[in-house]
Amino acid sequence: MGEAPGWDLGLRGFPAGLTGCNADQCEGRGVLFKALEQNCGDAGVGVTHAAALSHAQVLREKQPAEPSASEALPWRTAVAAATLPDRPGPSARFAERLREFEAWCAHVDLAPDLASDIGSRKWMRGLATLLGLSAAAIALWPNFSAVETATAMPVASSERDEFRSQTIAPLALGADSGRHMGASPLVRPLASVPERPTIQLVSTLGQGDSFGRMLERAGLGGSDIARVSQLVQQAVPVGDIASGTQFDITLGKRSAPNAPRALDSLDFRARFDLDLSIERGKAGNLALVRRPIGVDDTPLRIRGTIGSSLYRSARNAGAPIGAIQAYLRAVDKYLSLEDDIGANDEFDLVVAYKRSAKGERQVGDLLYAGVERDGKPRLQLLRWGSDGQMFAAAGIGQPRSVAVGQPVAGYVTSTYGMRRHPILGYVRMHAGIDFGAAYGSPIYAVADGTVRYAGRHGGHGNYVRIEHAGGLGTGYGHMSRIVVSFGTHVRAGQVIGYVGSTGLSTGPHLHFEAYRAGHAINPADIRILARPQIDDKERDAFKARLKALLTVEPGAALGSIAPVGSRHAQAEREIDRLAPGKIG
Repeated sequence: MGEAPGWDLGLRGFPAGLTGCNADQCEGRGVLFKALEQNCGDAGVGVTHAAALSHAQVLREKQPAEPSASEALPWRTAVAAATLPDRPGPSARFAERLREFEAWCAHVDLAPDLASDIGSRKWMRGLATLLGLSAAAIALWPNFSAVETATAMPVASSERDEFRSQTIAPLALGADSGRHMGASPLVRPLASVPERPTIQLVSTLGQGDSFGRMLERAGLGGSDIARVSQLVQQAVPVGDIASGTQFDITLGKRSAPNAPRALDSLDFRARFDLDLSIERGKAGNLALVRRPIGVDDTPLRIRGTIGSSLYRSARNAGAPIGAIQAYLRAVDKYLSLEDDIGANDEFDLVVAYKRSAKGERQVGDLLYAGVERDGKPRLQLLRWGSDGQMFAAAGIGQPRSVAVGQPVAGYVTSTYGMRRHPILGYVRMHAGIDFGAAYGSPIYAVADGTVRYAGRHGGHGNYVRIEHAGGLGTGYGHMSRIVVSFGTHVRAGQVIGYVGSTGLSTGPHLHFEAYRAGHAINPADIRILARPQIDDKERDAFKARLKALLTVEPGAALGSIAPVGSRHAQAEREIDRLAPGKIG
């Protein structure tokens, strides 16, 4: 077999130009392949080297080497003449072009490793390939634009109701859209539409509403409203019905078209112990039916040890919050809650309490407030009189001297005595006590008395002076506003004005001063002589009431109540059901 020009047969088809030496030069050295960057002369004798083959060399092993430019045309002509006597077909030509393109791509290396030789021409060629492929991918990215459909037509509320009137759901609710469906040939008009025989509803008496207007809104006619008001007035005053009361109303048929429905029955809770019903009899007349409710009015008595906190101990014992607040206000007028009451003392309070047979409970006012020490009463206060004042049981027939309270909710900023005036700058007598308080805080009268001055008073600004019993008087200065006038009789704890900064003042505060026989005295030392307001005729009744409350067992009002109303109702059902007692 002959050697083809330019090929080294000893290296199985690899060109001699690629190996860098021929077979004669490498003979006896044990060289299998010659590295591309190394000459044979550099290798020692007997040294074996691994071949470094490129992708182009591998392709050339599979196909004849490309001849030089001078031999290309004769070689192709010779091969074509030897192998293909005729012109090759399209598939052969396509395969040949494909092989040539692959050989070119392998030679050019369009996708080199971009991690090496950064910035070289080879790296730039790879970057161009990357950018080109990325641009092609972006260009072929699918489009997600909205698909064109029919334009939505805006629908107004009237058209929307038109659509709803032709659906099933509104028809199931009585065609709540208020629109009628178009009549078909199968629809026959009705001469009259039947109405429900009765309508049951609940109406509530609102704040500031009247009984008649509430019935009118419920749908009653004028004659029924007048008759119902007359019947209810026989049991309870219509004006005394509490707001928020609910009325169960049943309306019957109309007497004529477009006339108001007739009232069949009306039921409501008139009082805590009374239910009222108005029913229409067989003759068509309205009648009132009274249904009394059994009520137990045993007062609620709560006792316990004061401990570290009187309020918390009372709450833990189950006392209502309003009752505890009333208890603290009453006791504070006679004893100091910080100094005069110990942790081992016991509190005792009695509250008005009602329970109905239906389960409702109603808490009333504080009736009794007491403090005990070592099993003996230290203070006993009883609510007495129409104004609901608390009187001490120990001194109901004797006058007593009590200290006045603080006229405003604040703190002492300046005491009675000599001081340097903060505005005038020199030392002079300060004939009063200053209380710092927020602007607009209410100012209270410390005792009962009569207003002798109310208006502007020099450096005092807006000033009020009250004359009390026993030649004692008090003054209140620097007010922002006065709410009493000359000659007004005020009670202890009544608001007479509000804190301000009028007159010679550096800020909002109250200047409180006291006088005895026209001379200024220290307001911290004044005491008021409280005279008894219970005469001898009421003294026995007062003591009897106090004794009755002290005999109430603690927690007795929390027991079960006998169903008195249920027994009465049972008797009505068995005996008087056919002819209940009615009025009207």
